[in-house]
Amino acid sequence: MTRSVIVIGAGMVGVSCALALQKRGLKVTLIDRREPGRETSYGNAGVISRSSIMPLNNPGLWKNLPKYLGNRHAAVRYRLGHLLANPGWILGFLNEARPEKLAPRVAALESLIGPSLPLHKRLMTEAGIAWRLRDTGFLELWRSEGGRAAAEARRTFLEDHGVRVEALDRQALSALEPSLNPIFSAALHHKDSASVDWPGAVVEAYAALFAARGGTVLRDEVTALGKQGEGWRVTAKGGQHDADLAVVALGPWSAELLRPLGLKVPLNVERGYHRHYKPAQGRFLNRPIYDVEASYMLAPMELGLRLTSGVELAHRDAPNDYAQIEQVLPRAREAFPLTEPAEDTTWRGSRPTLPDSLPMIGEAPRNPGLWLAFGNQHIGFSTGPVTGEILAALVCGEPAPADPAPFAPGRYLS
Repeated sequence: MTRSVIVIGAGMVGVSCALALQKRGLKVTLIDRREPGRETSYGNAGVISRSSIMPLNNPGLWKNLPKYLGNRHAAVRYRLGHLLANPGWILGFLNEARPEKLAPRVAALESLIGPSLPLHKRLMTEAGIAWRLRDTGFLELWRSEGGRAAAEARRTFLEDHGVRVEALDRQALSALEPSLNPIFSAALHHKDSASVDWPGAVVEAYAALFAARGGTVLRDEVTALGKQGEGWRVTAKGGQHDADLAVVALGPWSAELLRPLGLKVPLNVERGYHRHYKPAQGRFLNRPIYDVEASYMLAPMELGLRLTSGVELAHRDAPNDYAQIEQVLPRAREAFPLTEPAEDTTWRGSRPTLPDSLPMIGEAPRNPGLWLAFGNQHIGFSTGPVTGEILAALVCGEPAPADPAPFAPGRYLS
């Protein structure tokens, strides 16, 4: 008899899990309170990055910590009350930044990121949206003369891990991006990466592909999850839904749903903001750029140029604080001629992050049939498809496309 599964959460990770399970013959229902791709997956730079293998909490964090503690830096801001309320997560996050902790996590991230772009290309072709993909890489830029050494160290690290990057001088950078102002002393062109022109639309198209193949998509707010006989029952505001298996892919809301089951997940969030701006007449970008020392990304999107801010450590639902996005706006205008806003709103989202900056992928301890897929921090858009493939392979007893051990829920749950 065909097994049934309900996937809770219709971001990139949840939709990818639904597609991967459906491909293996399971009867899949996907449920979310909003339309697919409208929450965390909506707001990112749209980069499918082969080079995002260095976690934020790496040994270099200790050198930068003093400047972050002042709470004025564009890269990292924090709400003190939130940190004091989450000492376990903060200490665990800092503990993972020790040098001896780095290599296994880099290897785990490599195993996730390596297959990501080929999987996205396949899904985009199947969903009929291959035209949304720009296979032009992205640029990492430094302004100061000291940035040259940082760029060289970054290039060496990435090439040692098999990532193709090219160092560019000012002339080569201008040839790639003629609309950039000549303020950068060093640049790296990440050639193994790609980007999309509207991340939310990509998730939406993947969900439409899932529905076209016979999957069920429900828009309803899940309020509880519990055992029901040999299976699982999802309670939502609009009714109850029973299935043999349940997958929690609810991003920053996952821990709350699991807590009543006695599963205490050390999940925190890294909040971020974005705005869209119009370019000056005749000016354009061919690919996203990351201005390292100014701590922003600028990415060409369907609506204009998307300006993204750094990390804000705050409660998921705390009031907005636009300090970081306001701080980087004039710096972005130094690099590129942004004009008026393309829309009136500022988007804010929350990236779900575990202390080791690795996702949780696998079956929940002591809860047969309950599967977890969340915690992909800043790379959920990139790594959603491979996360889905790993989870579906585990569900079906197949070899996974990456070693699942580093992502096992048992490293935090018992």
